[in-house]
Amino acid sequence: MPRRSTRERHDDQDIRVTDEIPLFKINPGLDRAALAATFARDRRVQIRNFLTADAAATIHQVLSQQTPWGLAWNDGNSQTDISPADIAKLSPQQRAAMGQGIAQRVRTRGYGFSYQRYPMVTAYANNWDPEGPLHLLVEHINDAPLIALVREVTAMPDLVKADAQATLFGPGQFLGLHHDAHVAEGWRIAYVMNFTQDWHEDWGGYLNFYDDDGDIITGFRPRFNALNMFAVPQRHNVSFVPSWSPVGRYAITGWFRDR
Repeated sequence: MPRRSTRERHDDQDIRVTDEIPLFKINPGLDRAALAATFARDRRVQIRNFLTADAAATIHQVLSQQTPWGLAWNDGNSQTDISPADIAKLSPQQRAAMGQGIAQRVRTRGYGFSYQRYPMVTAYANNWDPEGPLHLLVEHINDAPLIALVREVTAMPDLVKADAQATLFGPGQFLGLHHDAHVAEGWRIAYVMNFTQDWHEDWGGYLNFYDDDGDIITGFRPRFNALNMFAVPQRHNVSFVPSWSPVGRYAITGWFRDR
């Protein structure tokens, strides 16, 4: 194992960082000044090819082959995570009831969502898989190279740490319109690291931003090896993935925080 040392703290849990390994390596050729100018103008930016090609391919493999996916959904009564073991126990009737509840929530203009997730920080804090790649990714996301990049691009030098969850949006899944208005909890920059290869425009799963009239002002395709960042709060969603999508939308998401 690489040498580890404590650098930051995350909700009273030590976040350890690792020496550089191929799992996560930032592309040294990024034009940081141009990215910072885009962020200053728009309060959002998509950084394409933000990791080296080998690192991005490795993370794609981790997400597509080595991640035990649970389920997150909101039907208006609860925002709930279901473990992989409990998902297997759901009857067809229970699955149908969940889908109907989510549909009713959205039909009445409530905030709904359905997607698969692995709670990376919770797993890290509870030592679920200390030698696993998802564990190491939490460390890399909180390590100095990425934090420094985010500080530089956003001009927010007070950012100190990041949340992280792995997400998978498959057919019929989506994340409803919301703001991420949790500034009091330290949320400053929301991020989405996309790791799905060759995503087609007709497969949905776009990160869309809306004005106050409900019009889309910007949409980011879930482009492989792209880091999307935006200041919060902003109105945004992840658009519905239709039934004909042959693959899932893999990503790592969270918030860069100042506390």
